[in-house]
Amino acid sequence: MGTDAAALRDPDALRRAGWALLAIVVIWPLLVIAEFRPAELFAPNNLTVMGNFVAQFFPPALGREFLGLVFKSTLETIAMATAGIALAMILAAPLGLALSHSLSISRIGPGPGRFIGESLRAVTRVFLLGLRGIPEIVWALLLVRAFGLGPAAGVFAIGLTYGGMLGKVYSEILESGDTRPSRALLESGSGRLLAFFYGMLPGAAQELVSYTVYRWECAVRASVVMGFVGAGGLGQLMDQSMKMLNGGEVSTLLIVFLLLVLLADAISIGLRRLLA
Repeated sequence: MGTDAAALRDPDALRRAGWALLAIVVIWPLLVIAEFRPAELFAPNNLTVMGNFVAQFFPPALGREFLGLVFKSTLETIAMATAGIALAMILAAPLGLALSHSLSISRIGPGPGRFIGESLRAVTRVFLLGLRGIPEIVWALLLVRAFGLGPAAGVFAIGLTYGGMLGKVYSEILESGDTRPSRALLESGSGRLLAFFYGMLPGAAQELVSYTVYRWECAVRASVVMGFVGAGGLGQLMDQSMKMLNGGEVSTLLIVFLLLVLLADAISIGLRRLLA
């Protein structure tokens, strides 16, 4: 019996318990600093306030004039997110390739350009860090003063921040895939672009597309937030509805946000199947 119990005992249980205890010790002070007190959600007064607030959302506003404004703002939001992601891809594609060590000629052996290549990757890494390190809402606040109220500021804000994000993740996706075909092409005298298109892209296309569509979904949500600072779209319409304490209009706008997320998910699934 004792032998059977010893055989069933998890040999890594003590180590996992130690890591779990360490995580609790590290996270607990952070929760205290963040004033994380979920029990307050269930306090009677808070439940009453939240219940009254949620009750204002029903029924959703379905007036013809308001739905016309929602349709116009939805198109504006989609256009802002799509144009911003397109700008981000224009920035991210060359920067991601430059950052990818797998496409470096010096990777296949020592050469005179090794120092230049490493320096270029270091500069690219710092540049991408600078782009994604500034939140898109901050870029929007700055650019609204340059372009005025409207979606133009949102497009550039999304393009700059998401360009940094996409460039970093693109390079990581390329590095994590099978790099042997691209290396074989480089060793046979192929250029970097041919090594990328024929050696790396076929295996990484699904993941690249999936992440890009996910970032487009994030850009839709970001464009809504930026609408609160005057960048237009559904966010600006929601800001107006919330200031007027019109819960029905806010409810309609939230439903539209959920439909846009479902649209992004459907596009991602369709593109992955197309590239399979």
